[in-house]
Amino acid sequence: MTAEAPQTGPVAARLSFLDRFLAAWVLIAMAAGLGLERLIPGLGDALAEVTVTGVSLPIALGLLVMMYPVLAKVRYDRLDTVTRDRRLLIPSLAVNWIAGPAVMFALAWLFLPDLPQYRTGLIIVGLARCIAMVIIWNDLACGHREAAAVLVALNSVFQVIAFSALGWFYLSVLPGWLGLEQTGLDISVWEIARSVLIFLGIPLAAGFLTRHLGEKTKGRAWYETTLIPRIGPFALYGLLFTIVLLFALQGDAITSRPVDVARIALPLLVYFAVMWAGSMALGRAVGLDYPRAATLAFTAAGNNFELAIAVAVATFGASSGQALAGVAGPLIEVPVLIGLVHVALAARRFFPAPAVQPATAPEGSARV
Repeated sequence: MTAEAPQTGPVAARLSFLDRFLAAWVLIAMAAGLGLERLIPGLGDALAEVTVTGVSLPIALGLLVMMYPVLAKVRYDRLDTVTRDRRLLIPSLAVNWIAGPAVMFALAWLFLPDLPQYRTGLIIVGLARCIAMVIIWNDLACGHREAAAVLVALNSVFQVIAFSALGWFYLSVLPGWLGLEQTGLDISVWEIARSVLIFLGIPLAAGFLTRHLGEKTKGRAWYETTLIPRIGPFALYGLLFTIVLLFALQGDAITSRPVDVARIALPLLVYFAVMWAGSMALGRAVGLDYPRAATLAFTAAGNNFELAIAVAVATFGASSGQALAGVAGPLIEVPVLIGLVHVALAARRFFPAPAVQPATAPEGSARV
């Protein structure tokens, strides 16, 4: 799948078979995870027994498999054109690190004033900017692949630098200024950096080396037309595998407190809609073409739930309300952002054509 000019015709007709029914596959994966948790007693405990930076090892492997194929598709020789694009970089930093946390803080207090644990969990989610699944959503929406790689890398750097400070500000300082309840957050910079290095650094290095060695030994034509179509579908397989395990691990927490999950879902739904639509409109207003605007929108709307869950578990405990708020995140994010992928594809006609058209993947190749 590549960033490309707007096309005519129904969106569904232009999607591959896998992509066309992605929402169904995800719902089946979510149901399978919940079912496995019920059918196999102790499965959740077994999955949680070995962890990587607070994330279950099988889930960590699923995340790495999910991200690797998309990062192997990135044209790293084009990254310099993205880093010079201030119309993209400056709005991205603003919506991710100023607007995003502030919007989630406001929504958490607006919707959950009487539930401090869930409120704190949502604020932590708002601070954890996305570095994982956003790669998938951006690729499905025909966003700019190289721009996504750069923005995810920037988010990773800022996450290491700013997460702890922003946690202190939004959980302690700002509530104090406003006369609201204050909460502490104890998380080290090293723990955040380690999470970023594992979940972004490993697949990024693997993707770069795959392209470098593949083009060097076989040529770019072979790499684009033969290797990429073979490894591309593994991104979707990794996504579905991760969803199954995530819901198997946290199924009991989700099914045993459905009312609480519903209350957590409301501010998350508003958050995703506001961040995505606002960022998409901002991209159009500053003159971005569709691929860059879509990348801006999806990197702004997505969150790093893996980090949020790890922080909540480490600070407040695995059975805490803060952890449940993080766990409920993917339950809402996955189907909502799949829907926004379709909305984005339908909205391409409202954007100017890209100045430079990247080469299109061969006909019939997997889009993920």
